Amino acid sequence: MKQIVIWFVRFYQAAVSPFFPNACRYTPTCSQYMIEAVQKHGPLKGGWLGMKRISRCHPWGGHGYDPVP
Repeated sequence: MKQIVIWFVRFYQAAVSPFFPNACRYTPTCSQYMIEAVQKHGPLKGGWLGMKRISRCHPWGGHGYDPVP
């Protein structure tokens, strides 16, 4: 299951992300954060952490270094 989630994120990084400007407010990027969270916590908790991070990625959200807990 982990590999499936990671594959979808890597597909996004390779096929979709290049068509948008680089505007990530966090380090690591949201997609890299999702991959690290899934690798560290598994597909359910890691996916939840990744979705929470993506929901914070907006002009009024935070910025800077935000590692996977």
